[in-house]
Amino acid sequence: MKLWRGELRAALALALLPLLLGPAGAVEPISLGLAIAGAAASALTGFISYPRLYCYFRECCLQWHDRRIPAALQENLDKKLFGQHLVNKVVVKAVKGFLNNSNAKKPLTLSLHGWTGTGKNFVSKIIAESIYKRGLQSKYVHQFVATLHFPHAQMINLYKDQLQSWIRGNVSICPRSLFIFDEMDKMHAGLIDSIKPFLDYYELLDGVSYRQAIFIFLSNAGAEKITEVALDFWRNGKTREDIQLTDMQNALSVSVFNNKNSGFWHSTLIDRNLIDYFVPFLPLEYKHVKMCVRVEIQSRGYVVDEDILTRIADEMTYFPREERIYSDKGCKTVDAKLDYYYDF
Repeated sequence: MKLWRGELRAALALALLPLLLGPAGAVEPISLGLAIAGAAASALTGFISYPRLYCYFRECCLQWHDRRIPAALQENLDKKLFGQHLVNKVVVKAVKGFLNNSNAKKPLTLSLHGWTGTGKNFVSKIIAESIYKRGLQSKYVHQFVATLHFPHAQMINLYKDQLQSWIRGNVSICPRSLFIFDEMDKMHAGLIDSIKPFLDYYELLDGVSYRQAIFIFLSNAGAEKITEVALDFWRNGKTREDIQLTDMQNALSVSVFNNKNSGFWHSTLIDRNLIDYFVPFLPLEYKHVKMCVRVEIQSRGYVVDEDILTRIADEMTYFPREERIYSDKGCKTVDAKLDYYYDF
């Protein structure tokens, strides 16, 4: 931006030079005006055609490394995501490292696992918004829901062809395309494995490179194992913040791979180590539910009533039944409960 402003000033100065250096009357006012206008127009045309300025007005495929992305991602996760210290740490490092790597050997592939309401969809939305201003509405962000887009098992071969064509076509247009697959635990295993070539270490496939693309998978598979680890820490007098990624990663990937009710069951994506990070979403505690309620009230422009906030959090169901440690729905039903208490 500063460079082009400088060029614009230089062009105007050049147009004024005859007037400043030449004899009086040597340049007619109308000619001088046309010269100035022409120089300014020329500089302005170059200014407008500068890619980054063009992309300020029109959405463009992310073709360069924008150093603001990791900072924006970190800020949004810090402000809006509660009780997921592992997710915060892993996602920021993974995305930042990938975008900083000008010679990635494969696409970035994240697999988000945990119970409903723990923040998987929310985090994928934040990632999309951090990379593209229009977020999930961006033409470079593609979202699939297993039960909506691939509902019929008998049409698996058609789905494979359509999905592969969609990925190939969109990455050809924009190498930095983002693909989000929700309900991976409900997706046909064969359909998941049809994605495998795009996630592998190929330099080119039919003339197309997929190494700048990002794939995010969302699944409830492995939630039991995540809860088991979290409860073990609690029973041993440790906090959930003591849980490290190393405590989860291997156990989670093995659990998902061997889960017959998961689309990842014996999937080549896991067998070939094509998923870069298995990201565990821990079950949320009572205090995290209250945080969700508070933020939702504030987002609707209402003053927080602490009594109502506590009543909503108390009405949520928790497990184990006696200890009531973790919310079994996370923050999923907070929005509906607010509608009951507030006259929105």
